[in-house]
Amino acid sequence: MNRLLYTLLFHLGLPLIALRLAWRAWRAPAYARRIGERFGFGLPAVSAGGIWVHAVSVGESIAAAPMIRSLQARHPGLPITVTCMTPTGSERIRALFGDSVRHCYLPYDLPWAAARFLDRVQPRLAVIMETELWPNHIHACSRRGIPVALANARLSERSARGYARFAKLTAPMLAEMSWLAVQTEAEAERFRHLGARPEAVSVTGSIKFDLTIDPALLERAALLREQWGLNGRPVWIAASTHAGEDEIVLAAHRQVLQCHPEALLILVPRHPERFNGVFELCRREGFASERRSAGVAITGQTQVLVGDTMGELLFLYALADQAFVGGSLVPNGGHNLLEPAALGKPVLSGPHLFNFLDIAAQLRDAGALRETGDATALAETLLQLWDEPARAERMRAAGLAVLQSNQGALQRLLDGLDRLFAKNH
Repeated sequence: MNRLLYTLLFHLGLPLIALRLAWRAWRAPAYARRIGERFGFGLPAVSAGGIWVHAVSVGESIAAAPMIRSLQARHPGLPITVTCMTPTGSERIRALFGDSVRHCYLPYDLPWAAARFLDRVQPRLAVIMETELWPNHIHACSRRGIPVALANARLSERSARGYARFAKLTAPMLAEMSWLAVQTEAEAERFRHLGARPEAVSVTGSIKFDLTIDPALLERAALLREQWGLNGRPVWIAASTHAGEDEIVLAAHRQVLQCHPEALLILVPRHPERFNGVFELCRREGFASERRSAGVAITGQTQVLVGDTMGELLFLYALADQAFVGGSLVPNGGHNLLEPAALGKPVLSGPHLFNFLDIAAQLRDAGALRETGDATALAETLLQLWDEPARAERMRAAGLAVLQSNQGALQRLLDGLDRLFAKNH
């Protein structure tokens, strides 16, 4: 399928896209706002001639933050426009950067919408986070002489097979890209096999290893633990959970409470539209539950705290003794395992980690990650780590060692972007 056929099918699919947008707006009203931006209309005023960074949603926005701040420091005065595709990503971008960057939704991958966007932004460099590839946007940049870099790129075997099914669309798109900064050699080979120019592919590592924790965050967490009387209680967090996982997590917590009646679970759904439903589930299952957004103090009777706020995940991780990372008990591919590791927490997950195979393998081999497949195994692992502090300490130290040994990817990425920027201007 070539790009012209892809574009035709995209236009024919617009009614379905509208229905999907309406469905999402019904679940999360924020999707009903700023719809014009998704078609290149009503774009906010932006300063032309800078750097455009695309981070599709929350995870990519958080991963991109150190890179964007470094670009701001290296190129003061150069405007940076950050785009995303979701309301939660938009909220995170605004919370992270305020007015220091320009922000809007990236229009859908239609030639005329891409043209309107590029006419407004007129970037001198485009940086796409991870693997959010849009053929028409990339082709429009290529025609205008705008270099496009894929930063912190990852490509699982599963995704590679999907792209390979549309080789006549994928290969020309990848060949038009100026630079692919890829996390691992295995992923670099997949990109080359799909059509990326070998000289344009570099292995730079994952910038997620370059995570730094603000000491003030740790101080705030320690103070709140003391205020809430958590220092003598077992506390664990299940973060970024998806539909189908909350029931498993709550079943595990019920088993934990049989041995430690004072234990507290911090349950953080991945998507805001699930906050209410998960809180209602906790109450329905008979757990004494509170919502983080309510701002009330946790008491000795509280069994579950639902993390229904945005931008607090690292802080909530810091409150816990152990961390389970969701998206992994269901075949979603997992989420960032390095955030709890950077906070010195033993890391637990389910078996579905295909989005983070290399990171998971390193943590697993070092002894910093434990994978569990069901509620009983999860509860048993939690109880073992509380009963054996030395084992938990070994996991904590191993996770920190993995992060330290892999740092430097951000510097390599920034140096490559600087070369690309200088070469073309």
